[in-house]
This record gives sequence, structure tokens and C-alpha cells, in this order.
Amino acid sequence: MNGNSNGFGSAGAVAATEFLRRRHRHETGENQCSSAVVKRINAPVPLVWSLVRRFDQPQKYKPFVSRCVAQGSLEIGSLREVDVKSGLPATTSTERLELLDDDEHILSIRIIGGDHRLKNYSSIISLHPEIIDGRPGTLVIESFVVDVPEGNTKDETCYFVEALIKCNLKSLADVSEGLAVQDRTEPIDL
Repeated sequence: MNGNSNGFGSAGAVAATEFLRRRHRHETGENQCSSAVVKRINAPVPLVWSLVRRFDQPQKYKPFVSRCVAQGSLEIGSLREVDVKSGLPATTSTERLELLDDDEHILSIRIIGGDHRLKNYSSIISLHPEIIDGRPGTLVIESFVVDVPEGNTKDETCYFVEALIKCNLKSLADVSEGLAVQDRTEPIDL
């Protein structure tokens, strides 16, 4: 887990570790890698969740997605075809919604096909309320497991996927915080 680079004190790191233990369980095979990225966002959970939960519109905050076509209604088992912007070693991805929990703010997807090297990729993203600078904020945790492609090491694979997730979460923070500024939330008295 990469908590320290996101400005966590010891209490934040403990909370993130507990959320990972409870909600981010991945069975990792011999030729797989798994990791998690943590991000604090200065926007309330309902606002951030309104973006994350849109399995059918990942391009709202994921900068590498140029287009998404979802099949069926937004429910477990739904599929989406994602077109990836140029510059990445991929062009398309077929993904299945594994979990969408609006009460616990957890979304899980699995990549089941496409033109890329992320085989057997599965991710879980969860949102947790937090007070940041006296205002409602969100602790976002995204974890994953993926096969290590032939010719790559576990470290190289984890580094690549973590970099993609960090970029997505930075964009999620930028979009969410921009929306939060438009609808300024009042400080919470502690």
C-alpha cells in the first residue's frame, strides 16, 4: 500500500490498512501481482461515489478512456467495452461489473477480454468518509490483482498498474474537487 506518499498520518494509515483487510481481498496466484493505491479527496463521499459508481461512464474521470459502451442495465454481470486513448499499450478492454454496493461504496470490476496485456485483472475500489481540513472528504482505496505478463517482473507489472491507478485517482480527485467547489460544503465543527 502506498499510503505515505498521500499525506497520511499514522491514524490515516491504520484506517486504510483496516479497510484493505476487510474489503480488498484478492487471491493472488503464483504468477500474479497485487497492490493497492490510496488517495484522499477533498470532496464528500456522495459526490465522489456519483462518479465512481458509473460503470457505464468511466471516461467521466479516467483520462485514458476515450469511449465506453455498456451492455444492459447497471447490475452485477453487466459488460462494458472500453476504448483506450492512444499512448498506452492497449486499444480496447472488455470489462465485467463484479460488485456495485451503493451502501458500502464499493465497486469491483474484472477485465475479461480486449487488446492489452492485463490478463486476469480484477480491481476493487472503495470510498470511505473522512474529515479533511474540517470538511467532508473521501478516502479512496483501489486494489488490484493481475497476471504478470511474460517478459516482465512482478515489480514492473505492479509499478505499471499502480501508475495507471494513480493517474485515474488524481483525475477523480480533480473532477470531484472541482464539483465540490461549485457546491461548497460547509466546515464541520469538531
